[in-house]
Amino acid sequence: MNDYEVRRFEPSLPGEEGYERTREWIRAVGSGFYDKRRPDEYAAKIAACFVVDGRKLTGAYQQGSVPAGTLPSEVPVATFGTFRKTLNAGYGALVPAHLITAVTVRTSHRRRGLLRRLMTEDLARTKRDGVPVAALTASEASIYRRFGFGVATAERRITVSTGPRFRLAVPSDRRVEAADPTALLDLAPQIFARVHRVTPGSVDRQDRYRLAAGGQWDDDGGEDHALRAALHFGPAGEPDGYVTYSFRGWAHEPHTMDVQDLVAATPEAYLALWEFLGSLDLVRRVSWGEAPAEDPLAWALEDPRALKAEAASDMLWLRILDVPAALTARRYGVDGALVLDVADGLGLAGGRFRLRVADGTARVEEADGAEPDLVLDVAELASMYVGGVRATTLWEAGRIVEAKPGAVLAADRLFAVERAARCLTHF
Repeated sequence: MNDYEVRRFEPSLPGEEGYERTREWIRAVGSGFYDKRRPDEYAAKIAACFVVDGRKLTGAYQQGSVPAGTLPSEVPVATFGTFRKTLNAGYGALVPAHLITAVTVRTSHRRRGLLRRLMTEDLARTKRDGVPVAALTASEASIYRRFGFGVATAERRITVSTGPRFRLAVPSDRRVEAADPTALLDLAPQIFARVHRVTPGSVDRQDRYRLAAGGQWDDDGGEDHALRAALHFGPAGEPDGYVTYSFRGWAHEPHTMDVQDLVAATPEAYLALWEFLGSLDLVRRVSWGEAPAEDPLAWALEDPRALKAEAASDMLWLRILDVPAALTARRYGVDGALVLDVADGLGLAGGRFRLRVADGTARVEEADGAEPDLVLDVAELASMYVGGVRATTLWEAGRIVEAKPGAVLAADRLFAVERAARCLTHF
């Protein structure tokens, strides 16, 4: 590891000292995800979002000279980005969360401990800062469990046949109007804030989502001239849902509209926006790559076979950094008690803890001398944390051990949340 220097810094804007370092870091991330080489304007726009989001950038840089013809030493061989937001852990409890993103290691520098060093140092620093939970969205599902992360929410890709086949069993309120996408530059964050407060598993969004909803961010970071938008209005006339979408083109059969983003603060808004999409003239299919794994639309359609869904895939991964802090930060729907024996291969959050819940509030204390009710890894505790998976499911999968009869069902009740857990934010 002496061949590398790890540098952690805040992003800079064009014209500021340090912008070249920021630009090369952004390009290294793009290279790590096999993106095409982008113009300077694209990097500058990303850097501006990084500043708004309050990101911290970390890179591992080669020391000494590099072979002729290879990338210069100013380009990091590994990247690691972080920023802080909140996580809805159920019943409206917004918990501080440390978001990890843009994790790359150049192919020629893998298996040298770079990812482990960057991850373990960052998680330890985050725990010292008092943040109880870390989160990420994974490009590969096999990487992050060894660092204590567990899958907490899922999503799926759907295609919906529209036209004559699309009909809701109960008509919506139809309070939807086409909108100018630029209106969403202001409205999208306001509407999402309402959704965030009522959705377990939700994570605050970064500024790029606002720009994309407003038509200011296409694949190259420029204006998205193909984007269309619609707004749903609540009973008092306030906007409480939106959808952005784009047409694939007349050459594509069947004629298909792709949903870019759909955010609804109420069930009425969700179904009304779908009814709007289902009634678009000349369109015969609507596709959405980030639909909820538990989708009320499938139950709302008169013909449920009009909706075709791929198998659910992992979306949000969580990592508990401090068991007492994390469990006391969330809310609970029932009273109860459990002794949890938590294993942590990184030594950050392991131990035996007694969880007591009364009136929706938890007290957690160390319980080294007590017999455990459940034995589990910190990754499984993270998976259960926002109610995205039942303890019984993990027990049936062999991931947790029931040390006392009835403990798994008790954990099901304790960790249940008020509605299906879902994360609408990729980062």
